[in-house]
Amino acid sequence: MTIFITQGRYTREAIKGMVVKPEDRAETLSRHVARAGGRLVSYYLTFGEYDFLTVIDAPGETQMAAILLSAAGAGGVSDLRTTLAMTSVEAKGAFAAASDLAPGYRGPGGT
Repeated sequence: MTIFITQGRYTREAIKGMVVKPEDRAETLSRHVARAGGRLVSYYLTFGEYDFLTVIDAPGETQMAAILLSAAGAGGVSDLRTTLAMTSVEAKGAFAAASDLAPGYRGPGGT
């Protein structure tokens, strides 16, 4: 499974609807993510540039893309920004792999 962090905005219409009829979007999102084989780890409303932040554990990029596309296609969210996240153990493995690759790599301009 792969961890993805997504930030996004609610549309004006979605905000108006939730003011009239408040709902816990984490419950709906959790069921949606589960249908794609993933798990909602956390969901937060945020201040600032984005309205919400989610942490989702998904089987892979294709499933995460499907989650995002179907959510955006429903029309209540926009400006989705998703980042793949690695654990410190996974990052250590990436650094070790980079160490193996680095000696044979020549940078731009022969550097």
